[in-house]
Amino acid sequence: MIIAVASGKGGTGKTTVATSLALSLAAVGSTPPLFLDCDVEAPNAHLFLKPTFDQCKEVSIPIPAVDETRCSHCCKCAEICQYHAIAVLGQKTLVFPQLCHGCGSCTALCPEQAITEMPEIIGVVEQGFTPEGIHFGRGVMDVGEPMAVPVIRQLLSWIQAAPGQLVIRDVPPGASCPVVASVRNSDFLLLVTEPTPFGLHDLKLMVQIGRELKIPMGVVVNRDNGSGFSGLDDFCQAAHLPVLMRIPFERAIAEGIAQGSSLVEIHPDLTRRFQELVSQIASAIQWEVIY
Repeated sequence: MIIAVASGKGGTGKTTVATSLALSLAAVGSTPPLFLDCDVEAPNAHLFLKPTFDQCKEVSIPIPAVDETRCSHCCKCAEICQYHAIAVLGQKTLVFPQLCHGCGSCTALCPEQAITEMPEIIGVVEQGFTPEGIHFGRGVMDVGEPMAVPVIRQLLSWIQAAPGQLVIRDVPPGASCPVVASVRNSDFLLLVTEPTPFGLHDLKLMVQIGRELKIPMGVVVNRDNGSGFSGLDDFCQAAHLPVLMRIPFERAIAEGIAQGSSLVEIHPDLTRRFQELVSQIASAIQWEVIY
């Protein structure tokens, strides 16, 4: 079973929930989960799970290189490129690597075979294990690179779960292409939100993505302070979204997380609650949980 933990909004507590979920399952004593940090632009789950990385692999995309001695400047490469990563100006063909998505169309369609592909490193994927035995993987995109999706795809294809092993994906914030790449093919989308107008706005965006991908969803309300903001609960009820868990708004939690402690280290009583959360999800999608 693959549980994707998403928020739509940065700073909502997505990684707090995802890491505590992994630690709670590892505490059961059976096969620890596989944890994948898909927030490749700013991965931070390692700060709470503290893995030791023992494998690393570079991620690259193929960038076109033009042989001007063979190029006839027919412009077919520029016409096929949807991202305007290649342009023909007179007798000169220009390539803009930052815009290239590595699709290979220009290379395939060049009538003169003047284009070859050269790998360009855009980041790395790493894996290892935490002290609790959690198999941990993450992607790290190089600073200044514009495209996170190739790194995320490499991460998801490189690290495979063992048979019957539960997988937790820590999804990037927002509601763009990296989010879609991270949640695609998940069995359940766990949406972390907060009882504020901003939290509700971004929750609605994630619900649209989940429905488009036809993924079952449930909600965790973080920083639940009983403020009287009823918009969140009203929306969840109208949208038939079950609120599976509420995490209180406490100073002790904020202080502990700022010091690098996980939520279940701050509140050990929540360990059992996270385990029950997984059982609820498994029951909803008819997946057998083996503790």
